[in-house]
Amino acid sequence: MKIHKEGHKILITFLIVLAVVNFLIYWYFPIYLKLSSIASGVLFLLVLQFFRNPRREIMVADNNLVYAPADGKIVVIEQAHEGEYFDDKRLQVSIFMSPTNVHVNRNPVSGTVNYFRYHPGKYLVAWHPKSSSENERTTLVIDSGEDEVLLRQIAGAMAKRIVAYVNEGDQVHQGKDFGFIKFGSRVDLYLPLDAKIEVTMGQKVKGNKTVIARL
Repeated sequence: MKIHKEGHKILITFLIVLAVVNFLIYWYFPIYLKLSSIASGVLFLLVLQFFRNPRREIMVADNNLVYAPADGKIVVIEQAHEGEYFDDKRLQVSIFMSPTNVHVNRNPVSGTVNYFRYHPGKYLVAWHPKSSSENERTTLVIDSGEDEVLLRQIAGAMAKRIVAYVNEGDQVHQGKDFGFIKFGSRVDLYLPLDAKIEVTMGQKVKGNKTVIARL
């Protein structure tokens, strides 16, 4: 299992902390060492799975197809006003990432990054109506040549760090990593109103595998 680079430092630090805790228990409370070792192993595996990074190749390279930028569950499909960049109505599709999902974020289309902003903010639960405008978040707009697709990484109650690897003017490629949200949360997509949505509410999706819409 490949581990994402965002997890390397955290996992090493966590492993050292667990080793110190277990050494202290061995030294002062040896009767509890077996229980402590089992608990430590379970905790480490839980944190380890947050940072797994499975190899995912897109099924068909086609810029008219908008692939899922994240693993998770579809929690919003609606027309919504997008006020930060477009200032008009768009089709919004939101993917909720639970702590058990893969947390890598991938480019849904290829193109030029026309806009990128990082916004510090709150840590409301990801399904809160104001989370998309008040939580810590990034906004990324990719110009595919025919349409612009906006993505928004949104931190939630557990997600305390958003990472993005792009800047305005960058050329990005469909299926490649553009960011990571540590410990889950939500990714919003804003699409043209004439896009054909290919997913349904409550559907579980996989990054680079599920087609969200056709442009």
